[in-house]
Amino acid sequence: MGFFTPHPQLAFIFGVLGNIVSFLVFLAPVPTFYIICKKKTAEGYQPIPYVVGLSSAMMLLYYGMLKTNASLIISINGIGCAIEVIYLVLYIIYAPKREKVLTVKWIILFNLGGYCLIMGLANLFTEGSKRVTVVGWICAVYNVAVFASPLGIMRHVIRTKSVEHMPFFLSCFLTLCATMWFFYGIFVKDFYIALPNVLGFLLGIAQMILYVIYKNASKDVEITEKQQNGDIELKLSSVADVNPCLSENQLEIRKE
Repeated sequence: MGFFTPHPQLAFIFGVLGNIVSFLVFLAPVPTFYIICKKKTAEGYQPIPYVVGLSSAMMLLYYGMLKTNASLIISINGIGCAIEVIYLVLYIIYAPKREKVLTVKWIILFNLGGYCLIMGLANLFTEGSKRVTVVGWICAVYNVAVFASPLGIMRHVIRTKSVEHMPFFLSCFLTLCATMWFFYGIFVKDFYIALPNVLGFLLGIAQMILYVIYKNASKDVEITEKQQNGDIELKLSSVADVNPCLSENQLEIRKE
């Protein structure tokens, strides 16, 4: 039972580590937005992760303000809100018109309307510890949604046998981030923070296992395709040697 008693020193250590790792996770999309800015287009990229990320950071920021001694939650989620806003502004600047309008609608619906609605209802119908409990459950649901978002990527990896869109170090940092915040939640007895990070840890481990399984699969596919193309080229060369009257167009037709 001693494990579940508050440990302020350990909570501070894991909270600081959680801030550091979370900051690195927030910075993970920087290479993506470097490419977007360089190409001056966001076509082909989705804004949903940044809309959801901003919503989650805003709710956790509000939750931290309702609690006492939650400066570590407030600090990282304040930074996270600022970073996610920058991502969304850049996306809106470079997105095609249709995606631009859709992104603005999502921001108004979820990040402004949804947040104000939740905050208004919480202030209207709850007070004190009950308000903290209600907002804590909402934050837990948000965190579960954020952690569940990689399920689509994992399914894509299994279907295509390619880990191109699931970088190993991002999965590793997400797992490490979930671990830090799980222990922080345990040591401050905040199970609205701790429990969702169990799911984050398990999904992070699952992603790294998938990466190990399929990291060479795409290479094998490329090698097989090259071998097949090489065999086709060899056969065409043989045909051309036997019948040099065949034109290049005829060879191309046979190749297809």
